[in-house]
Amino acid sequence: MSADAGGDRLAPRPDRPAAAVQAIMHAGVPEAAARGLAVEAITPTGAVMRCPFRPLDLRPGGTLSGPAMMGLADAAMWAALLARLDDGRMAVTSEMSIRFLRRPPPEDMLARAEIVRLGRRQAVLEVRLFADGEPAPVALVVGTYALPG
Repeated sequence: MSADAGGDRLAPRPDRPAAAVQAIMHAGVPEAAARGLAVEAITPTGAVMRCPFRPLDLRPGGTLSGPAMMGLADAAMWAALLARLDDGRMAVTSEMSIRFLRRPPPEDMLARAEIVRLGRRQAVLEVRLFADGEPAPVALVVGTYALPG
């Protein structure tokens, strides 16, 4: 889904490539660094992130847990916004929903986040989660971020 509002705000900041966004994320949320979350790319309307597979994330039945997938989706949405917001501007999750489409294998997960709408007070994003190397998504996440101040 492509972004419908936001104009120039959708364009990533030239001084915020993937490595810079990842550094901000890891400094602000040490758990992101501990989990090995990596910002692989900042796209014209979003971000791509990777979460390395960890046996800790398995649930009974040998599939990845929902909380692990939700955490990656939330981080990918935040990365998409961090690449576009002014320094010091907050972005906080206000709502998220997930649709599990199929059972994910125990592999690295990729999150492809897209900004659907970027307004002055809130942003709406969509994330598709993929098992590494697989073309079909395992989950679809939609979220809203409040943009205070």
